[in-house]
Amino acid sequence: MTMSINAIIRFASAQTAVESYSLAPEKLLKGNPEQRLQNHYSSPCNQFNSGIWQSESGAWKINYTEYEYCEILEGVSVITDKQGQSQRFTVGDRFIIPAGFQGSWEVIEPCRKVYVIFEPK
Repeated sequence: MTMSINAIIRFASAQTAVESYSLAPEKLLKGNPEQRLQNHYSSPCNQFNSGIWQSESGAWKINYTEYEYCEILEGVSVITDKQGQSQRFTVGDRFIIPAGFQGSWEVIEPCRKVYVIFEPK
């Protein structure tokens, strides 16, 4: 299958709707952060997605079944594993969270990131 130049998605000019949502109560650890998502791309098989995610301050449990590449555009977050070890992520940080990772995500300062997700079958 050949794609034209029109198949390229520019995040800066994409007209993707913003979805707002709250986390499930059983995931919450601190606060009740509103989160927003602009999923600019989903592959036909729905295993590959990419877009912009935003969250207000708060903390919640995470359990990754997918692989996720993140690039922090705004704010500060701390990700902590089940053993209590943590890393702080700020503007410009780029990282991958592997499938199988469990722990918590805390947004210290309202955060905005680019995400690229691959969900294996």
